[in-house]
Amino acid sequence: MLSQRPLEVLLAQPRGFCAGVVRAIEIVERALDKYGAPVYVRHEIVHNKYVVESLKAKGAIFVEELSEVPPHAVTVFSAHGVAKSIEEEAAGRSLPVLNATCPLVTKVHNQGKRYMAKGRALILIGHAGHPEVVGTMGQVPGPVHLVQNVEDVTALTLPTDTPVAYITQTTLSVDDTRDIIAALEQRFSDIQGPDIRDICYATQNRQSAVRDLSKLVDVILVVGATNSSNSNRLREIGTEVGVASYLIADGSELNPEWLKDARAVGVTAGASAPEVLVDDVIEALRRIGPVAVSVLPGREENIEFRLPAELTELSAV
Repeated sequence: MLSQRPLEVLLAQPRGFCAGVVRAIEIVERALDKYGAPVYVRHEIVHNKYVVESLKAKGAIFVEELSEVPPHAVTVFSAHGVAKSIEEEAAGRSLPVLNATCPLVTKVHNQGKRYMAKGRALILIGHAGHPEVVGTMGQVPGPVHLVQNVEDVTALTLPTDTPVAYITQTTLSVDDTRDIIAALEQRFSDIQGPDIRDICYATQNRQSAVRDLSKLVDVILVVGATNSSNSNRLREIGTEVGVASYLIADGSELNPEWLKDARAVGVTAGASAPEVLVDDVIEALRRIGPVAVSVLPGREENIEFRLPAELTELSAV
């Protein structure tokens, strides 16, 4: 049981939605407003069940393959991006497409194309099978060597004097990729990569906030989906620094046993988790006992990404 002294609840700053997620969700909502239901979305628009179910209730239909989309139906590509072959398939079927790919993911695609156009062998640092990685590998017109860890760098069959370049999955931070990049630089004599400022700001900021949080709390609760790469990484960071850390979808998954000896609990959320779910977790904590909630000082984010031109007239309404 918790003591009657209020449990200190510290909220990470920043947490939750990033600009790319806000843009992707808004594209679906505005498409529904403009064209009416249904609007078809290839893959989950972002990796969060609450968000997906909310959009389903408004008339969005989520599919994994374009073959599931009826002729002439408005189609949205998810924030993770898609392969060139998917774009071509949609064009071949004359599907009206709204591309909700995060602009930072598109930037990675363009970097990869530029490196390859210069004749460099391209290496992608990322997680095999993740939609963003699948999309990125399918956007670049040539072979892409995927590495997930330092061991994969060792296993590369490219000669050490091969001109190479690397790009990274956006849900990986500078900290996540540092050792892999160091291994690449040690192995290859002619290597190029994006500037450190090109790393996704949202990923880096949320991970830095969790590191700050971990110094002040006994338990960390990460609000996010199990299939969300960035949410899982936030939980892993807490665990790596020695703080008991748990990934939960909402307040219903909170286990009071986790808080048995806790005086302070940190709460954060992945980039695809809405603030309403953070509120739900706080309410679940209140049902266990009294809490005192405060927000840690942190980096303010005020980045906004433009909507597709087809929807901009609605944004002014």
